[in-house]
Amino acid sequence: MKIDLKYGCNPHQKPAHLLLPDPAPLTLVNGVPSYINILDALGAWQLARELKTATGSAAAASFKHTSPAGAAIARPLNDAFLASQFLTDRDLSPAALAYIRARGGDRMSSFGDVAAVSDIVDESLALVLKREVCDLIIAPGFTPVALRMLKEKKKGAFLILQIDGDYQPPKMESRDLFGFSLQQFRNETPITAELFANPVTTRQNVPTDVLETLIVATIALKYTQSNSVSVAYDGQLIGVGAGQQSRVHCTRLACDKADKWFLQQHAKTRGLTFKPELKRPDKANIVDQYLLWNQLSEPERAQMLSGLSQKPEPITPEEKTEWIGSFVGVCLSSDAFIPFRDNIDRANRSHVQVIAQAGGSLRDQDVTDAADEYGMVMFHTGLRLFLH
Repeated sequence: MKIDLKYGCNPHQKPAHLLLPDPAPLTLVNGVPSYINILDALGAWQLARELKTATGSAAAASFKHTSPAGAAIARPLNDAFLASQFLTDRDLSPAALAYIRARGGDRMSSFGDVAAVSDIVDESLALVLKREVCDLIIAPGFTPVALRMLKEKKKGAFLILQIDGDYQPPKMESRDLFGFSLQQFRNETPITAELFANPVTTRQNVPTDVLETLIVATIALKYTQSNSVSVAYDGQLIGVGAGQQSRVHCTRLACDKADKWFLQQHAKTRGLTFKPELKRPDKANIVDQYLLWNQLSEPERAQMLSGLSQKPEPITPEEKTEWIGSFVGVCLSSDAFIPFRDNIDRANRSHVQVIAQAGGSLRDQDVTDAADEYGMVMFHTGLRLFLH
């Protein structure tokens, strides 16, 4: 069985098809997907499913260009997070909570995302999806009300995929490239608490809830294009550095995104007064610019201020450092060994307290010494998680 796709990676790459195993574990419920839609959907589904298996909580992923923009498990939303995301909802199902947190980890990157949830999509989640700029949802099922609501999104063109939650693919996977076929065993190594049994730093103890956050950060790397580094807090990704040739650039990207996530919740940011006609994406863009205040040119600053009712007071460098330092339990995970201490130095500026990496570098001791200087806990997992 096959599903005809809109096109391949680019609109000129036609025809394109998705070939399904028999019996088919995937159903196209609505819309006509593209090749990249399918890549994102299958990557996001695997991530959400594995998070649910590892933690027992409803889980979600927000994918863009074959890497997660965000991923999370269901945990309560606090006032600062809700305000930073321009949300007021509190009566939310676990699936809706998980997706809101996943999307809220990097709302700029999640714009026009592919969403995946581990649980059945209910009315609570459907209401969230209807108001967001989201291109596709993949899930193991939908309530009738939720399905009816989602089929109305995007004038009936919203992409909906249903996947068999019990489907297990063959252990051997293959990939065709330039007329050649590659084969390998699937990366099925489970990411559990036992993986973090080898602390190499002086500090070694990690609270249970923080360890769960480290598990979330590490599982996400299995489905992120390498090289990759993730930063997580309170059971959700808040920064991903994906597909970089240099590991320190991965770390810088992930930590810069994490800093922005923290600062979105600062009192000065939440106190911005937007002009009433602005929509949520416009507000998000203004916040993004506001947090880069000192880096903006005069025209950029004028454009930002045009969307505000009054001129804001910038957050000072000292206030930024103090605010970021108030978050406890920040985790960083690397999909391979950390080769130099510059990664640790950058992580410390984002108040990372727990690190997981494969280990095995010639400079392992230098990196461990750096983690000890900052009072971090660092684990060597012995497990590389490259994805290409």
